[in-house]
Amino acid sequence: MTAESSMITENSIITESDGITKGGRQQSKEPDILIFAGTTEGRKLAEYASEIGACCYVSAATEYGKEILGERPGIRVLSGRMDEGQIAGFLEEKGIRLVIDATHPFALAVTENIHAACDRTGVRYVRCLREKGTDTGGEVVMVDSVRQAVEYLKTTQGNILIATGSKELHLYTEIQGYKDRCFARVLSTPESVEESAGLGFQGKHLIAMQGPFSRELNLALLKYADAAYFVTKESGKAGGFEEKLEAAREAQAVPVVIGRPGEAGESLERAKEILLEQLKTG
Repeated sequence: MTAESSMITENSIITESDGITKGGRQQSKEPDILIFAGTTEGRKLAEYASEIGACCYVSAATEYGKEILGERPGIRVLSGRMDEGQIAGFLEEKGIRLVIDATHPFALAVTENIHAACDRTGVRYVRCLREKGTDTGGEVVMVDSVRQAVEYLKTTQGNILIATGSKELHLYTEIQGYKDRCFARVLSTPESVEESAGLGFQGKHLIAMQGPFSRELNLALLKYADAAYFVTKESGKAGGFEEKLEAAREAQAVPVVIGRPGEAGESLERAKEILLEQLKTG
């Protein structure tokens, strides 16, 4: 069992229209599908499940993620975190037959928990992967982790726009003069903002926004920070990775890219097909 937990609690929000599709067709009262969201793909799968009348649970890590998912017919939105054993218990208690893992490609511990719980309970597990972005050419510094990015940036000069989230933001405090050089872009949640401010990222050096971002907005922020370097994760097409690279080229900032872990899984379109197949066999 990993230290990091996945995300389910029984404190779910059930939409008033739960159990009825837009076309008025009655759905199964008890879902046997669980989608782990947290990405654009997860939201799109939830939308598709609602459209086709596949009643399912959709899990988001936070209240903020739950708000983004919104209320949809037939969708029972869950929030919170659980470890491998608790996930397995939920799968058995609810009689889940299909789990689609559409969590973030860098949330490795979460995926490990979900996959292990499915193995324990014999529930079908499907990993939904986001489409990789296209390399737009030009200079890119590829690294394997935030730690490696920080070690590289220690050898550089010039301002840095950081878009790798608040979880490992503390590592950037090792860069000499980080309070002046570094600008952190984090999620606009109280937890992220408070944690970042506590590390010394304050005032104009702390940008709280929800992505994904357009090329124009990335470019404006790079110019705002007068950034020579732009640190980001290889977040794929849905994560706006191409727009980040394009903006960096135009701003003449060097992208420092944390490569995504290698995984086997299904595309968003194939995951939708699997949802439809499950509905037909259910």
